Amino acid sequence: MNALNRNWHSYHISFAVLFVVVLQLFAWLPNSSGEPLKSSLSTDEKLRLGERMYREGVLPSGEPMQAFVKGDLPVPGTAFTCVSCHLRSGLGSFEGGVYTPATNGVKLYKPLELTYIRFDRPAYTDETLAEAIRGGVDPRGRVFDHVMPRYLLDDEDMAIMIFYLKSLSSEFSPGVSETNLRLATVMTDEVSQKDRDAMFVSLLGIIGSRNQYAKLISRQSVFGKGQLVLMSDDMMNSFGQFISLSPWLLKGPPETWRSQLDEYYRKEPVFALIGGITKGEWKPIHQFSEDNHIPCLFPSTDFPVISRSDWYTLYLSKGYYQEGEAAAHYLNNRGELLKGRPIVQIVRDSREGQALRAGFQETWRDLGQGAPVTLTLKPGEELTKGVVQQLLTKEKPGAVVLWDGPAALLELETLAAVKNRPEMVFVSASYLDKGLWTLKEQVRDFTYITYPFRLPPSPKETINPSDPLLYLKAVTTKEANQMYVISQIFNMAIMDMKRNYYRDNFFDVIGMIADMEVPLYEHISFGPGQRYVSKGCYIVQLSRGEKPELIKKSDWVIR
Repeated sequence: MNALNRNWHSYHISFAVLFVVVLQLFAWLPNSSGEPLKSSLSTDEKLRLGERMYREGVLPSGEPMQAFVKGDLPVPGTAFTCVSCHLRSGLGSFEGGVYTPATNGVKLYKPLELTYIRFDRPAYTDETLAEAIRGGVDPRGRVFDHVMPRYLLDDEDMAIMIFYLKSLSSEFSPGVSETNLRLATVMTDEVSQKDRDAMFVSLLGIIGSRNQYAKLISRQSVFGKGQLVLMSDDMMNSFGQFISLSPWLLKGPPETWRSQLDEYYRKEPVFALIGGITKGEWKPIHQFSEDNHIPCLFPSTDFPVISRSDWYTLYLSKGYYQEGEAAAHYLNNRGELLKGRPIVQIVRDSREGQALRAGFQETWRDLGQGAPVTLTLKPGEELTKGVVQQLLTKEKPGAVVLWDGPAALLELETLAAVKNRPEMVFVSASYLDKGLWTLKEQVRDFTYITYPFRLPPSPKETINPSDPLLYLKAVTTKEANQMYVISQIFNMAIMDMKRNYYRDNFFDVIGMIADMEVPLYEHISFGPGQRYVSKGCYIVQLSRGEKPELIKKSDWVIR
């Protein structure tokens, strides 16, 4: 670069820096009256626009918010959103030794004193809050951490942001009174009365235990070792209100469920839905939760809604869809065996088959692979040897994915008898159910099984009742183990909320729970915005012999 070009290049850099500084100074200037500009927008519109700024980092104009971190490093607000640190409820967090303060109006506009980290500050005003957002300085004049973005907002946009923060978590959510927290559980009538009763009684047991603690706390004391022990305010706040649970039974076809849910909610607004069970898709209940902003915690369903953006339902897993995902990832990592050959997918036209197909097909596509060759079997249709032979001869697949239920046992025998069978045929453990353990020996060597649970104990493994994970895994049902997960997470969440009964806070505190080991799944993990806590699956085979065991062909891989 010659001297002229170097000078010109330096001039552009200097001008760009000067422009940014001037822009930032201009954004900090108040209007002539010293008050935030009054917006002509309606209340609902200001709340909508403010929420988008807070959650997505997008200005009312539709442009990304602009910000600086570490002093002078420009960043887009879409990458450094308020919600990513202060959380959806605006109540902040304390995690890993890092304190993130609350940003909702109820907290901001009151003095704050945190004795456990020796921190205090005066109440904010509109002016000092604007200075904090733009310049990173609190009302006492302390400078925020350098990772806290300094946002370039003009007075009109700042007024909208402050208006939203004042409304954020300003009133407790519906279903909360001074003494009671109302919950409901949703069950559908195609589930047997026995299974519905088991679900409801288990949930009542979880809530009953919590209410016993609340009863003690209401007296502000507990007895320990024969002595009266006064409870601290923090301990009292951890247990909270008495909890009531209502059963919401949905009858008839799924298209009528929404009106029934609306009527239940009209008569009795609840804070959240907990548990719940259906043999069909959870979608109508899921959409009801989304539309009314009602948290739904761990319904028992194999057909959850698969979404990357919905917020208000937290599932145990993706159900059948997750097994399809696992098969696609495993095959993608075995490219040397496929050698560029296609995948043949044989799918039973059922809810289970279609969910498995969607999980496999969508993941396979996202991995950059071509569409599998798919043969759909109608209900009751048999897979003949001639059809299988013709399909394999024509396509010469690298693997076959067989998404069928108990009929897959005979279909695997058909595959074993034809020529040109590939080395790998995949089936679903959930769809085979107990039939998994009846696979004949001649099909075990080429049959790979998606298995989304902890592996069962080996016959040689000693069952020790003092090891709760191993004991529960061995002696209880899948449904009982699901209740164990609900019990653990629900009780921790209610305690960690510390009586801040805002629905978004319910899932905010769950998102900060540490990863856990539980009897049903190998591993469950949490995080802000994550909607499926068990994200893994094994690929296994069945050993030979009269008492077969599951042989791991892959680790528990989290997706």
